[in-house]
Amino acid sequence: MDKLKKYELMEKVVRQLEDVKNSQQAIIEKIGKIEVDNFDLGDTRLEKNLADIHQRTADNLDSIADQLEYFADKTEDYGDKNNVEKLREQRDIEEARNE
Repeated sequence: MDKLKKYELMEKVVRQLEDVKNSQQAIIEKIGKIEVDNFDLGDTRLEKNLADIHQRTADNLDSIADQLEYFADKTEDYGDKNNVEKLREQRDIEEARNE
């Protein structure tokens, strides 16, 4: 795999991790809304289980955020090290010549 293709794949993974992080955040918000609704219902099993689910989901969100930060930094470093902006310019020039 050439350097530019690898970098673009790394960027794609970063975007996917961001999507996963956002989805996890949305799940936490929904669980919180159910917990609030349960204040009126007073279901003890729901209360206990939702608290556990909320905590595990929050822990997962932290793990995802850590992985995202690590991989985004790695992607940026790879891009800088391999001068991907110049590689993109070269690709664009080659594509323009072939048109």
